[in-house]
Amino acid sequence: MLETKAIVIQRQGNEALVEAIQGGGCGHCDSEKGCGSGKLSQLFCSEPRRFRVRNNANAQVGDMVQVVLGDGLLLRGALLMYILPLLLLMIGAAAGTQLSSEERVGEVYSAIGGLVGLISGFLIVKFVSSRRSKSSVALADILPVAETGFGNKH
Repeated sequence: MLETKAIVIQRQGNEALVEAIQGGGCGHCDSEKGCGSGKLSQLFCSEPRRFRVRNNANAQVGDMVQVVLGDGLLLRGALLMYILPLLLLMIGAAAGTQLSSEERVGEVYSAIGGLVGLISGFLIVKFVSSRRSKSSVALADILPVAETGFGNKH
């Protein structure tokens, strides 16, 4: 399960917009045993990370909360984001090769088919992820922060 601390920025019904206050995903960026990926991501992402999540804990604006992403969700998201476009790229390239009757033109058809497959994969990912974010609110939940107690303001 992935967790990060956040502050509730906005509430709407059973949803909340939260802003992450931790630097990295695992919280070990400052230790010697950490991989430092959080520090690396800070170089490329200067904006605060904001997420729309389910607010089953009824947290109020300003509350410090724990955002929890269930087991397997990250893996399914990664498979959708990376594997599907690559798979369609290979299928498109193979289909392009099969469509050509000449060997010299086959590489061009293969490249075009691969490009069409890759772009199709990205469009499918964009469509699926936009539907997911509207319907399930990113599938993350809010839990009270154990150290400070629920309802403490930042």
